[in-house]
Amino acid sequence: MPMTGLARAAAAAAWLCTSAFGAPFAYVSNEGSASVSVIDTATNKVTATFKVGTKPRGIALSQDGKLLYISDQASNSLLTIDSASGMVITRTTLGESPEALYLSPDGKWLSVAIEENDMVLLVDTSRGSVQKRIKMRGKNPEHAVFSPDGKWLYVSSEEADSVDIVDLAKGEVIKSVKVGDRPRGIGFLPDGSRAYVAAENADTVNVFDVEKAEVIERIKAGSRSNGVTVHPNGKHVYVSSGGEGTVQVIDTQTNAIIAKIPVGKRPWNMAITADGSKLYVACGRSNAVAVIDTATNMKIADIPVGELPWGVATR
Repeated sequence: MPMTGLARAAAAAAWLCTSAFGAPFAYVSNEGSASVSVIDTATNKVTATFKVGTKPRGIALSQDGKLLYISDQASNSLLTIDSASGMVITRTTLGESPEALYLSPDGKWLSVAIEENDMVLLVDTSRGSVQKRIKMRGKNPEHAVFSPDGKWLYVSSEEADSVDIVDLAKGEVIKSVKVGDRPRGIGFLPDGSRAYVAAENADTVNVFDVEKAEVIERIKAGSRSNGVTVHPNGKHVYVSSGGEGTVQVIDTQTNAIIAKIPVGKRPWNMAITADGSKLYVACGRSNAVAVIDTATNMKIADIPVGELPWGVATR
């Protein structure tokens, strides 16, 4: 039964109280159940579930934690959502089949990869409108990630074997670099010196020298390497392996894999808490989020969420 206005207001008030005094939260987009699950990272319990869109995929959180941004693939739109109440504030028309989205380091822009149009859109977060459309060289872009200094955008494409590098000042692709079949997740070290790019069908992780815009090493990783997340201290990179149901841990000093952590079925995208203590992994075929203690490199919880969890955002 749909919530009445009064019930929705009461739920929002209760959730606001929790948000004000509780721990940070992880937000999970569930594409199969058209919902967002809210996890209290102190207890690893779901505290709220919002019905959102029709097929939510990409998810990002504003710097102050007040707004959630969701790419709704089926409606070809960006949803800006009040993270306290789950209410949609604005809808922004994008292009056909939007995928992952990312917030710029200064919080002013969102990048949205548009699969069918082979484009990346830049959305002004203050206006909620598309301000730039950048044509990619690769086909079916999936992830478009800002460098920490905000100068570059690295874009992976499902149907290309390369990463497009966008000069944001020019607003155009200046170089494409071969990385292997079906490139996916991307993560930059905090100092911006290197980027790590997973190639799903090649089972590898490519290490970029960002200054040279070149691959300097290829790491043999798990089957169907996919999501990439970097620890805030830059010492470890985490890569999900969809074929093995594991997360690989890369030591950035040696670029060696130092741990392989079983998590669940088809681990996908991930997010790490601001203090770096916990990694949250969307396990799509398990309908759950696995929680990894980064100090021990061990899974400490499985949290049931909605159907086919796709992405995670934390603060």
